[in-house]
Amino acid sequence: MKDNHLDEILRYHTEIVFARTSPQQKLFIVEGCQRQGAIVAVTGDGVNDSPALKKADIGVAMGIAGSDVSKQAADMILLDDNFASIVTGVEEGRLIFDNLKKSIAYTLTSNIPEISPFLFFIIFNVPLPLGTVTILCIDLGTDMVPAISLAYEQAESDIMKRQPRDPKKDKLVNERLISVSYGQIGMIQAAAGFFAYFIILAESGFKSDHLFGLREQWDSKAVNDLEDSYGQEWTYKARKEVEYTCHTAFFVSIVVVQWADLIICKTRRNSIIHQGMKNHVLNFGLLFETCLAAFLSYCPGMPLLLRLYPLKLSWWFPALPFSLLIFVYDEARRFILRRNPGGWIELETYY
Repeated sequence: MKDNHLDEILRYHTEIVFARTSPQQKLFIVEGCQRQGAIVAVTGDGVNDSPALKKADIGVAMGIAGSDVSKQAADMILLDDNFASIVTGVEEGRLIFDNLKKSIAYTLTSNIPEISPFLFFIIFNVPLPLGTVTILCIDLGTDMVPAISLAYEQAESDIMKRQPRDPKKDKLVNERLISVSYGQIGMIQAAAGFFAYFIILAESGFKSDHLFGLREQWDSKAVNDLEDSYGQEWTYKARKEVEYTCHTAFFVSIVVVQWADLIICKTRRNSIIHQGMKNHVLNFGLLFETCLAAFLSYCPGMPLLLRLYPLKLSWWFPALPFSLLIFVYDEARRFILRRNPGGWIELETYY
């Protein structure tokens, strides 16, 4: 049989049986399927299966009846020689891939509210909204347990109904994941932090329009009579206490919006109502990051150790509407994605 003849058979027939094939013909069939763009799996137990096992995208050898040559050529070995175990392996592999994506999406999102304060500080000459110590508190403290907890998430209901992913396009981190994490959810989180920052400064006497271009005087130790929007004079020490309070509020705001981010990262397509909150490690992660943020904010000695100042209870609330917005926005995105499979929303945002 020629290549073009085999290609025609594979293209127009969905169920085909090739009987009494030689090792060369098995390899020929695998290559024909791959020319059609298919992901090819080959199972075998003998020496004559080795070329096809090696050439296939995934070769599966029998662990009990299989020869040593076939086991060496294969990518996977069935220890119980049960073909049903392949399905279990595929499901487990998809679950691991899903959970890795979810964890990466959650971790990347907080990068935007962490970097944007420094860009804002440099471009607009305002007092620094977020310090380097507070960024470390987020990356090495509050975000650690929640990011790890996504590895324990159960499989979504559609995990075995999906088409095989395209290995050339559907990478672990793709442009859609970057777009959702940085360009959408990350921007909302940054807005929450800046909202808390401007509220605290406004309550202290510095209205938002008064802040632009104020950085040189604000950071100068020689200026101890800096006037705010109401004509009150501020010493360098008093100004820095307000600035560090803003750092703490920005940090707490990121924690609050990360609550919603962690919940929406539980699923890539299903609603959180379908998925539920059965991941107890994730539930503990939500509690852990909240308690850690409260501890860092109110523990005595933190102003000297980490420059984190205690907040009024009301300063926890400015980020809550943004957290709710993240949850509602992503629920709506996934609802449209389920109702209109293959549509624009899926093409642009399904990571």
